[in-house]
Amino acid sequence: MMKFTKQNFIFLVGGIIVYITDIGVDFWVASKYFYQGQYCWAILIVCFRGLSSLITQIFSYQWFKNDRKGTDHGKLDWIFLVHFFHCGIFLRYWFALKYGCQAAFRQESSGDGSEADPPNIIQKQAIDVLTDINMLRVFKTFLETTPQLFVQIYVLMEHNNHNFYQYAAIIISFCGISFSMVDYQISLRKSLPDKEEFRVLPKLVYLFYKLLTITSWILSISLMTLLSIRSSIILLILLWSCGFAWTLKQHTTFCKSKEMEYLYRTVVGIIILFTFFNTKGRKTKACISIYYATHTFVTVGILFVCLFWKPAVLKQIHFTVVSILTILSLMLGIIFLVVYYKYFHPTIYCKQRMFFDEVDRKGGDNMEVGRFQNFLMQ
Repeated sequence: MMKFTKQNFIFLVGGIIVYITDIGVDFWVASKYFYQGQYCWAILIVCFRGLSSLITQIFSYQWFKNDRKGTDHGKLDWIFLVHFFHCGIFLRYWFALKYGCQAAFRQESSGDGSEADPPNIIQKQAIDVLTDINMLRVFKTFLETTPQLFVQIYVLMEHNNHNFYQYAAIIISFCGISFSMVDYQISLRKSLPDKEEFRVLPKLVYLFYKLLTITSWILSISLMTLLSIRSSIILLILLWSCGFAWTLKQHTTFCKSKEMEYLYRTVVGIIILFTFFNTKGRKTKACISIYYATHTFVTVGILFVCLFWKPAVLKQIHFTVVSILTILSLMLGIIFLVVYYKYFHPTIYCKQRMFFDEVDRKGGDNMEVGRFQNFLMQ
């Protein structure tokens, strides 16, 4: 297992600041729409925030409940109360700061040691809690940030009163979506003992692959929404149904109850609307090729529909700009995707250890396999 370093701790603190700032930005943007008389958009922004918070609180509490099975019910009641008031993520950040500080600053003098040593247990706790946080951030990103981004781009293209805060919010949202996927990939690799370390160059290639492909897709769907809101909704529901069906076919077993597993599959279906998401840790060459071929086909199709269905749209400057950005982002994103999967994608997949030596057995009796190791070993 990789180590939780000082750099990880600094990024953790930065993540807390970004999370709190994001809450403030959401309500700031909603208030701007409200004072401009655009009550529908203000309500949508707040509703997306509330829905994503509700779902992440449900997952967070269930994970606490699973991890603390057999502990004092009084503690679980207290944890439930914290999540009831939508503060579960702050509780997780508290544990991340606690274990992260111990792992990054207080255990350096202990050396590497064996898996039975307390320093390695603290390292595992720090990495596991950070991985949980980043998974919840991915949920939040595609349940809240991405829908809000659609609203902001649609309002920007539909109305002529462009403001600085709209451009700033859109740019921050695009970057936030991409960085959340990179952070999740980093944490996932750290939590799996047989994964290679995610170095700087692969991080940048992966970041640009996600940023550009997601940007192209969101811009194309925004154009579709500008033409017809109803058609855009139908298209998104159809594509979500395909993503949900794919998760059913994968027979995912991420959660311990059927209800939570179906909720997880529903959320993953939403994620797959916007970017490829590997749900079983298997080789993905065929699946990802089909996925992005479909995205390319739909994107080009939307641009052609814009040309022939409503020629009046061409008179607006934003159509030319958005269409060029859509094509460029798609082409560059596919290039970064090919480079990443050809040169930087890990080829070692996590395999469950069937035999333990004497030292491993002593350290493994009290150490449970991490949630995401179970997730990828199914």
